[in-house]
Amino acid sequence: MSATVRDRLAKALVYLVLIAAALAVVFPVYYALAGSVMPTRDLTKAPPALVPSGLHPRNFTDVFNAVPLGHQYLNSVIVAGIITVAQVVTSLLAAYAFVFLPLKWRGAVFGLFLATLMIPWEAIIIPNYKTIADAHLANTYFALVLPFLASAFGTFMLRQSFRQFPMELRDAARIDGSGHWRFLWRIVVPVSRPTIAAIAVYSFLSAWNQYFWPLLVTDNPKMQTLQLGMSQLNNSESADPRLILAGVALSVLPTLLLVVFGQKFIVKGLTSGAVK
Repeated sequence: MSATVRDRLAKALVYLVLIAAALAVVFPVYYALAGSVMPTRDLTKAPPALVPSGLHPRNFTDVFNAVPLGHQYLNSVIVAGIITVAQVVTSLLAAYAFVFLPLKWRGAVFGLFLATLMIPWEAIIIPNYKTIADAHLANTYFALVLPFLASAFGTFMLRQSFRQFPMELRDAARIDGSGHWRFLWRIVVPVSRPTIAAIAVYSFLSAWNQYFWPLLVTDNPKMQTLQLGMSQLNNSESADPRLILAGVALSVLPTLLLVVFGQKFIVKGLTSGAVK
């Protein structure tokens, strides 16, 4: 067998593996979207249908009637939006301070800051819950967002990006009369848009998919988030697969669109600062 034939076979094998992996990833998403418009008979027959026998958009209206999914969907949008904006702003300010301000013991302070990434969430969830309970903030938006308004990961990513800025540029801006705020918002932020977009996508996805913390701090269905509503659909005695898949489709659609359209920003943002 010639080297050319072996190379072609190896390349074909690689493509087959990649196609199989892609199908394994895409199929659950496809089935959630297809099953959301299937009738119950298509989902319960053996084997289940892979293609809808007809479109049943009533599944979506029924799922909103089964649980207060409208309130929960809006709560997820509000909570994820607040957390995303807060993490981007606080990460910007903290990273700017670590790079451009003459702080004493800057390296040691940043090391302590990064050390918070090594603390498991399970170790601080009880103190956080006690703080929320003592402040009587349960069943409020404050309870859902307060522990997540800052991100050490976002600060680290932006610091790595800001370190690529030549200090001569900061000196030139200072000579032109630009203060810290003007330099940050007019020069640093526009250049760092890919990293900021990557942090925003990551923060939104993390906040959107939260389950355990909203379960702890809310017991009012109208203040709970979408993920809790999904569990209510699944745990009910008369669980209907068409309603579950309709809820899954509603839940996955924003994150799917965010990943598809923000993928290039995620890749570019995560790799910025990796190469000088």
